Amino acid sequence: MPAREELPSTLKRSSKKAQETFAKTHDSAVEQYGEGERAHRTAFSAVKHSFEKVGDHWEPKEQKGPSDAKAAGGRDTGAETAGGVDANASKEHLAGIAKRLEIRGRSRMTKAELVEAIQKANARESRRSLNR
Repeated sequence: MPAREELPSTLKRSSKKAQETFAKTHDSAVEQYGEGERAHRTAFSAVKHSFEKVGDHWEPKEQKGPSDAKAAGGRDTGAETAGGVDANASKEHLAGIAKRLEIRGRSRMTKAELVEAIQKANARESRRSLNR
């Protein structure tokens, strides 16, 4: 089934460009790998290269490139994903995202703590949007 017909909810709330990135990559991956999890992961990897998850949607990143150690290392790496958070962004950028998401205690957090707090806030916002 074409990806445009079954976009993940976070992408439905995102820009047309993010939706197109996912859909085109997913459809291409389905041709190469077949329907399933691998095509889905490939499409999200393409989205994460140009977009970062902020709350319940995806926004363009300041700089294109891998968003975390998992994206940089490929599918065979043992690294963890940051779940759409641009873990390679500057601490100042992450602090700005944390401020927008109203994360408390952000000024005292390390970069790794900011990434984790943003991940949790993003998950919370996504759940909240699904329940509306």
